[in-house]
Order: sequence, then structure tokens, then C-alpha cells
Amino acid sequence: MKILIIGNGGREHALAWKAAQSPLATQVFVAPGNAGTALEHGVQNVDISATDIAALVAFAQQNHIDLTIVGPEAPLVIGVVDAFKQAGLMIFWPHQRCGTN
Repeated sequence: MKILIIGNGGREHALAWKAAQSPLATQVFVAPGNAGTALEHGVQNVDISATDIAALVAFAQQNHIDLTIVGPEAPLVIGVVDAFKQAGLMIFWPHQRCGTN
């Protein structure tokens, strides 16, 4: 399974680190990633801004990404989920129901 994680913070570093440990993960990409994710075994940073939705969709399509995980709020606010769904791409993101009892 090819996984794309969107973001460049500690949250995304933790997600990438854990995803890379999965026996199901064949490749883990982080866009744009950070210095820490660059050091993780099995993780590759991609020079695409977390808010460049068109470039993220194109990367996911060209690299046959099986699952995209969104970390930061900014891409969510500007419509990354809608763009990925419209392109027929699998995407996971936090939503309000995750934070309620």
C-alpha cells in the first residue's frame, strides 16, 4: 500500500513513522515533510506544499497512492478532501465527530 501523508509538523512525523512500520505499507510519502521525516527509514519527503491541492492530487494519481492522510487543518479548510474524493482517491481526515463523546 502506498501512503501519502499531508503536512510538515510533528503530528505528520508521528503518522509517517508509524505508517512505515506497517507490513502493509510499501511506500510512505510526506508532503512536504520535515527534517525529521527525511531521516525516517521507509519515508520519503515530497516537495509539494500542504496547501497546493492540485499538485497533491496530481502526485497521488501519478504515484498510484492508495491512502492519503491529512494532518494539518489548512488543507482541510481549502478543500483537499473534496478534491481527492472528486478524483476518486482514498483520503482520511479528522472531522468534528472524532472530537466528541
